[in-house]
Amino acid sequence: MNATTTTVPSSTPLSFAEELRLQRWDDHRYYHQSRVNQSLHLLSACTFLVSYALIPFHPAAAAILGWVVAMCLRQLGHFFFEPRGYDHVNGASFEHKEEIKLGYNLRRKVILLSIWAALPVVLWWQPTVFGHVAPWTDAASYLDRVGAAWIALGFGGVFARSAWLSATRGAQTGLVWGTKILTDPFNDIQLYWRAPLKLLRGELIDPMTHVHAKP
Repeated sequence: MNATTTTVPSSTPLSFAEELRLQRWDDHRYYHQSRVNQSLHLLSACTFLVSYALIPFHPAAAAILGWVVAMCLRQLGHFFFEPRGYDHVNGASFEHKEEIKLGYNLRRKVILLSIWAALPVVLWWQPTVFGHVAPWTDAASYLDRVGAAWIALGFGGVFARSAWLSATRGAQTGLVWGTKILTDPFNDIQLYWRAPLKLLRGELIDPMTHVHAKP
């Protein structure tokens, strides 16, 4: 799950499509400068698409693939490879970028991932979730229960943040952010399909020569 910032609003309101393009642009230039991070996002995006395809047929497997593989790949890139010093490309400190993120900054991601990691423990300790559901009976039903909980967490996390942004920044901004998050795998493949090759050539950081062009 990635977060974006907003630029200073113009006097003319942006359309839904324009704001979506702007949020994607800000997300790319602020938070995806590492070629390792970009490459991990490419792998994550491909995995998420497989996960999306599995949802109608095997939602538990989709959730486990999405969270354990796709989400972990994305967050490895952000936590360990993305530069945290002063961003000379955009003229902003790391702390400032974290402060102005629309969605999940590193602190919010830690909270979300902590809940994600705690859910299997809770379901093992409380098979009936304190008497609210029927207990799981074997390993397969336990994994199904974990998968269902992770799907609820994923969509709940997107909905909760979208609702917060809608209340604090405007309904369109919240809806755009939610749309961006759900469609990020498609956009990441389009943006970062060349990243592994450039990484193999020794380019660890995207020079971002295009950053001053119009998004």
